[in-house]
Amino acid sequence: MRASTLPLLVCLLMWSLPAEPATLRSATTLQQPQVRISDLFDDAGPEAERVLGPGPSPGGRIVVEAAQAAAIARQFGVAWRPASPADRVVIDRPGRPLAREEVLGVLRSALLGAGAPDVGDIELPNFTPPLVPVEGAPQSAIEQVNYQATSGHFTATLAISVAGEPVQRIRVSGDMVEMTDLVVPTHRLTVGTVLQPEDLQTLRVRVGQSHGDVLRVADQAVGMAMRRLAVAGQPIPLADLGHPLVVQKGARVMMSLEQPGLSLSAIGVASESGGIGDRIAVLNPVSGAIVDAEVTAAGQVRVSPNSAPRLPARAGNTQVSMR
Repeated sequence: MRASTLPLLVCLLMWSLPAEPATLRSATTLQQPQVRISDLFDDAGPEAERVLGPGPSPGGRIVVEAAQAAAIARQFGVAWRPASPADRVVIDRPGRPLAREEVLGVLRSALLGAGAPDVGDIELPNFTPPLVPVEGAPQSAIEQVNYQATSGHFTATLAISVAGEPVQRIRVSGDMVEMTDLVVPTHRLTVGTVLQPEDLQTLRVRVGQSHGDVLRVADQAVGMAMRRLAVAGQPIPLADLGHPLVVQKGARVMMSLEQPGLSLSAIGVASESGGIGDRIAVLNPVSGAIVDAEVTAAGQVRVSPNSAPRLPARAGNTQVSMR
């Protein structure tokens, strides 16, 4: 009889032994969207993997105070009681900002479908990237887009989905700006600067900045001189470029005039500075006439036989002025 009752006594003794006590975790970093009992307690027992509910959003935090933790322990048979009202568990969920490129890619496709130019840049001045789970693979999509062709302004609804997560929807707005490639200075260029390759770079700029004829090919400008001040990063009007000055205002120049059977030359005074190929005003000091002349070399100009003087010769002057 005693032998037959021994197994029963052993079972009763084992049943009456207290369960292994659980330990409240002070902090937990979630790697999934739900909170489980094991995220609150170590050695939580057979219910450790039971889901308690959704965790914080990416980048968010939940604090489980002592009273709430005790209620959870009682409900699910976890062997834990608070030692102090200060007991708590801090549950963090890491997040990362959604890459701007991920947004721009789907947004560009949607805008092109709405009639936006394919050579434009997207500007999102007030966009704050939403946080997404570190462990997830977010998928972005544009559910709605409103594009105004006249102004380039748009609004859109960005939907971000991650497996096991509710879909995030945020409103974005910005502008689709038509761009073009232009050659601009790398630094401030003063008047008279002879351009070298390192002075120029090609940048994408707004089409609205390219008023009139502006420089588009760097090779066309190398060796040319600035006729006006140029600011770094701003388009260069072609009219602001010229050949390097080889005639300075006030300098003596050799004037020549040639036509069939006649070749004349005289010394004049340049009324303007100019480079090779430029037309400048030149004073003939003998006659007092001011004529248009083309700069042909350093200190040399050529007067066209049929050009009318800007300022006629002085009255009564009969001297031969070019010989």
